Amino acid sequence: MSDLATVLVGRLAASFDEARDPVRAVGAAAYMRDLFPFLGLTSPVRRARARLALAGLPRPTEAELRDVALACWSRDEREFQQFACDYLAANIKVPGPAFLDTVAELIVTKSWWDTVDPLAAHVAGGLVRRHPETVTTMDEWSRADDMWLIRTAILHQLTYGAATDADRLFGYCAAQAGHRDFFIRKAIGWALRQHARTDPAAVRAFLAAQSDRLSPLSRREAAKHLSPIRP
Repeated sequence: MSDLATVLVGRLAASFDEARDPVRAVGAAAYMRDLFPFLGLTSPVRRARARLALAGLPRPTEAELRDVALACWSRDEREFQQFACDYLAANIKVPGPAFLDTVAELIVTKSWWDTVDPLAAHVAGGLVRRHPETVTTMDEWSRADDMWLIRTAILHQLTYGAATDADRLFGYCAAQAGHRDFFIRKAIGWALRQHARTDPAAVRAFLAAQSDRLSPLSRREAAKHLSPIRP
């Protein structure tokens, strides 16, 4: 592990431990179905403590980013993985296209929505925006066996707004319309709902064309903010 990763994760451990809240930790773990132990830090406290740990440290290299992320993923408490997601997003200009391999490793390890979603929208999405050729990796993930990679592909354009590749988004959603897992159905609805902010007519047309294939959850989420069509 690099010196930067060793120092940073050591500082985080000390800073987080000072602010741990055992009572809140029990509730946080229960909210996440007891999949992970928690220190009991609220998001504002975690981020404030992270800023203290980061003070005076240099911007990481790509290799150091990977070391920090993997070191955080090796820790038991979920706040370390949540920090790593923030850290990667804040340094998204550093890594090159090959860093998607590291992102995939994080996505399929200790997987749950609280890490997968920021990795999708802010890390994978940020890398694809900066390195457009890597969109083919999203195409591969959209057909993957791992549902969290599929969810990432569907959500990676969540912050793109008018720059969204609508054909690709609709293609991913149509291909996975019949997926049985809640998290994929929810992602389809979420991604479509977000794109409806930019092009509501296109989303409405897609919903009409795919009405027999999309789950009720996906349709309901996608249409949540669409105004009804007047006769």
